[in-house]
Parts: sequence; C-alpha cells; structure tokens
Amino acid sequence: MTNEIVENQELIAQSVRDLGERLIRPNIRHWDDTQHFPAELFRQLGEQGLMGMLVPTEYGGAGLGYYEYVAGIVELARIDGSIGLSMAAHNSLCTNHILLFGDEDQKQTYLPRLASGEWLGAWGLTEPNTGSDAGNMRTTAVRTDQGDWILNGSKNFITHGRSGNVAVVIARTGEPNAPHNATAFIVERGTAGFSGGRKEDKLGMRASETAEMLFEDCRISDSQRLGAVGDGFVQSLKVLDGGRISIAALSLGIAQGAYDAALAYAKEREQFGQPIATFQGISFKLADMATDLEAAKLLTYQAAALKDAGKPVTKESAMAKLFASETAVRVANEAVQIFGGYGYTKDFPVEKFYRDAKLCTIGEGTSEIQKLVISRQILK
Repeated sequence: MTNEIVENQELIAQSVRDLGERLIRPNIRHWDDTQHFPAELFRQLGEQGLMGMLVPTEYGGAGLGYYEYVAGIVELARIDGSIGLSMAAHNSLCTNHILLFGDEDQKQTYLPRLASGEWLGAWGLTEPNTGSDAGNMRTTAVRTDQGDWILNGSKNFITHGRSGNVAVVIARTGEPNAPHNATAFIVERGTAGFSGGRKEDKLGMRASETAEMLFEDCRISDSQRLGAVGDGFVQSLKVLDGGRISIAALSLGIAQGAYDAALAYAKEREQFGQPIATFQGISFKLADMATDLEAAKLLTYQAAALKDAGKPVTKESAMAKLFASETAVRVANEAVQIFGGYGYTKDFPVEKFYRDAKLCTIGEGTSEIQKLVISRQILK
C-alpha cells in the first residue's frame, strides 16, 4: 500500500465524516421513523465523488481503488448504515456491472451520469421465489424476430427499486437451472412496461429504499444487453465478489459506530460510584468487541488490497463479508447490552445499529452462502 493510497484514504474518511455530521446525522431519526429515502442527498454525495469511486476519470468517476472505497463506506455507515448501504449498492452493483461488462457506448452513456450522482442505479437479481437459488429465476427475456428483447417478471428486495434511474437486470434467457441461462440488460426508468412495485417496510436500513421492480412486456433494444447472451449469472458472480467487500465495509462501519457509542457510554455512565467501564463484565465485553472489529478490519482490507491488485478475491471477499457481518451483529448486540434499558430506546443510537446490522448477514449472499463459497474454494 503506497503513501498516496493512505493519504487518499484519510482524506476521504475525513471528508465523509464532515459531510455526514452536517447532512446526515441531524436527519437520522426522521428518515428512520418515516422510511424517507433522501434521494437528494446522493446527488450531493456525487458532487463529492462518492457515487463513482471506482469509475475511471475518463468516465467522470473518482478513479480510486477498493481501499479508498472501503474507507468511504465505513465512515458513512458509522453514522447511518442506510446511507452506506445505498451508496455501496449504487457503486458496486449497478455502476460496477456496467463498468466491468459494458461496451464503450454503454460506458459513455451511463457511467458519467451514475458517477456524478445525477442518476441513481439499481441492480436486479433476487426474485420473490428465488433468493439464493438464482438459477431458477422466473423473470424472462425473450428475443423477438426484430432482434429486440421482451422482459416479463419481477425482482424484489432491490435497493432503489422504485427511485433508481437505471437498473441492471438479470433475466433468464434459457431453461430453468440450465448452464448459462441468464443474460444481463440495462433498463432505464421510463421504459414502457418497467415500473417500481411495493416498497418494503423494514426492520432496519429504513432510509435506504428497498422495493420491487416489475416488468410487463417490457421491450428493450439489443443494444441494452450487457455482454454475451447467457453470461448474466457468470457476470453477477464477479460483480458480487466486489459487492461482498462493500457489505464487509458496511458491516465494519456499523460495528464501529455501535462500539464507539458503547465505549463512550461505558466511560460516562456511573453505577456504585464509578464508571461502568471499570467493571470486568463491561470491560471484557468492550475487549471482545474491539478484537472482533480489528479482525474484521484486517479481513476487509486484505480483500480490498487483493481486488486492487487484480488478484482472485472470491474466497477472501466471502470471508470478509461473513466475519464482518456477523461481527456487526455481535457488536451491536453487546452495545445494546452495555446501554441497558437506554439501549432499548430510540433516544440512543445503538438500537438503530442493532436493527441495521442484521441486514449485513443476509444481503448479497447470506452467511450460509458465504460458507458455501468459502468451502468450495478451499476444497478445490
């Protein structure tokens, strides 16, 4: 890791911290209570270069690597996991899919708008009947005699499913569960037959929009196809390798925020004439939390470093995502315990970290799927 990367990382962290304190923290409670998705905020994040961190400068992006990208997500998630989630999904899923597999015309058309925050991206793989079983998806794309494609079906649990200006959608173009049976397409909001569906009422991450995407005889040109017919699922696995680093970073930020709050409270809260941090029962909790955080940090940045070096990262990103997400749940749980009764109220921040953390063990591949990925890699 060069001095330039370290300096970039520190500058990004401080910039995001300042922006978050000014634009996000005053609104956390309102956005969470009302499930308000602050679309306007992401245009401001785009102005700061956070919506196209991995996009090369020739396409209007920041031209940075995963090391810096992780730092940005961590700092957002320390304040509000919802905002970190939306920023991560926009960067690592929709935008990154087009960056990795789009042709030059597609990159020139979409990446500048996505990187600037002018447009918000969505990515559609999951369906109501297929979560981990993505090969059995029901959303289909059928080629017409004119060479266009007709999409029918639905996707759910999609970040920015209603508000996204453009979506990368993976649809089945072959028989169910057959090899190479899916293809990726770019679909713009406003295309006839494409609409947003029901918005989910969620436990946590409530300021990040999660909704259905619906396709009813949605006709798109073949120019909207990403890569070769049948490569959609293979592309998705490569996109998810980077996405798991994003979720590891998101988990790390949530865990850090919960730990910071618990540590400060334990030093201030007095019982029996002394701060509760002086009691072994509390200090040992903090020690375990700090140790898990450090281990999660090392795994996450190791995966980021490998990704930046262009090396295989499937195993390492799955390990980072698995450990960091489970760490976020453990740390947030212990933070609530340290706060006691106050931790169960919305007047203190840890109950939100507790609710937000759980998504990290589910989104972009459950913990069980990460173990499957890891085991297959080590048994090769």
